[in-house]
Amino acid sequence: MTTDTAHRDIGGVLLAGGLSRRMGGGDKCLRPLGGQTILERIVATVRPQVGPLVLNANGDPARFAHLHLPVAADVVEGYAGPLAGVLTGMEWMRGTAPGVAWIASFATDAPFIPRDLVTRMAAALEREGADLACARSGGQEHPVFGLWPIRLAGDLRRAMVEEGIRKVDAWTARYRLAVADFDVEPVDPFFNTNRPEDLAEAERLLASGRV
Repeated sequence: MTTDTAHRDIGGVLLAGGLSRRMGGGDKCLRPLGGQTILERIVATVRPQVGPLVLNANGDPARFAHLHLPVAADVVEGYAGPLAGVLTGMEWMRGTAPGVAWIASFATDAPFIPRDLVTRMAAALEREGADLACARSGGQEHPVFGLWPIRLAGDLRRAMVEEGIRKVDAWTARYRLAVADFDVEPVDPFFNTNRPEDLAEAERLLASGRV
């Protein structure tokens, strides 16, 4: 694994397969924020950090056509959560970009994610000799912002299909997990826009110049 700014040997998967119930349904990542959609902001931040990039989303992919990204639906049925998106990313990379051995996953409701996220997760993983890595801020781990080896795709599929595992923490607990810490000042970089009031707060943060 390289540790330069652009990790061409790490694929990226944008997790947008959820139902967005707290936002009232629809694609919360397509809500406008600061003159562009949340997803457009995230793609601009993520694209320079990884090699191949895929969007994990269910339903009609045409609604994302303006992003010019490949779209892959969950490979496990039933809106099985972020782990389904991670598995989708692993299997998509294995079939489409065989030179890629890792994927980095990104939630698509966090508009302020760090521009050095992948670099710092990769450094934490190598420093600790771990199997996986995730981000943490303010003492809270964010497992959906993770670094995952594609070699574990088979194990993850078995855990989801045969054991019914859905919680990210329940699966990552089986492996050595490294953590990359991020400051929460001036803004928590993993602030997410789950609800309409969160989106309003994100607009205030942008207007304040703090992000």
